[in-house]
Amino acid sequence: MKTSLTPAHLAILAVAVIFGLHYSIAKSLMPDPLTPWQVTFIRLGGGALLFWILQIFFPKERVVRRDFLKFALCGLLGFALNIIFFYTGLNYTTPLNAAVIHVSTPIVVLILAAFMIREPVTVRKMGGIVLGMIGALILIFWGRHREFGGNTALGNLLVILNMVTYALYLVILKPLTTRYHTVTILKWSSLFGFLFVIPVSIPSMLEFSIAHFTWYTWSAIAYIIFLTTFVVYFLINYALKTISPTVVSYIAYLQPILAAATSISAGMERITVPKVVAALMIFAGVWLVTRKGSRKLGH
Repeated sequence: MKTSLTPAHLAILAVAVIFGLHYSIAKSLMPDPLTPWQVTFIRLGGGALLFWILQIFFPKERVVRRDFLKFALCGLLGFALNIIFFYTGLNYTTPLNAAVIHVSTPIVVLILAAFMIREPVTVRKMGGIVLGMIGALILIFWGRHREFGGNTALGNLLVILNMVTYALYLVILKPLTTRYHTVTILKWSSLFGFLFVIPVSIPSMLEFSIAHFTWYTWSAIAYIIFLTTFVVYFLINYALKTISPTVVSYIAYLQPILAAATSISAGMERITVPKVVAALMIFAGVWLVTRKGSRKLGH
């Protein structure tokens, strides 16, 4: 691994930590005291505001007119649809189910990137993704109760759509990162995303009330706006400047490790051989995906 890539990999590791905690925090807010649409509106509005404030401290960058359409598409896929699909789906399903579905993200990103931006599909990268997927599934499934049927079916479907829109966002975003500063991209993409959700979230926001908010509610909202939106999107854009969308999407495999480590430290679970093996498989997969010099499939 080249030293120049280290900051980018640290960035996506931080994203994995923030996302790993986000499942349970977001779930705890819905459907009471907030609906999925209210969480989406607050998150996008707060995130867009922070990105535009941040822009004040950077030189204003001229955007080519045709690229505004790409920023709008990033806003639609990566902010509006991605977030509402996730929160609405999470409202019906469980954090565990959502984590299981998100394990497929790197595969989807790899396929889309190969077709849309000609990202090389190498034997080593594909092997690392499969190895990491197996390890993540062992961590998620081993000794736990799973539920994929009944009333959770709609939620699972929405989380799948969330995964697909996020994958498309990463692939479309990659070329923009070579032409514009991260702040410029996020400033416009977040604004478009927020504008897209305003009309459909008005009915839900008319019922918005802070009467029953607790200190935890405010803390969870702050976490979602500042860390899950402002910090995470900034780090993802930063990482995409030097590494591929497939590597960035690999954070989906690191989240189960965080969940397991948190549970073990809290005394809710114990270290077992399958968990250790699963963690080693995921780290081995990370090494394979990020290592240079793989040969392309079919050559």
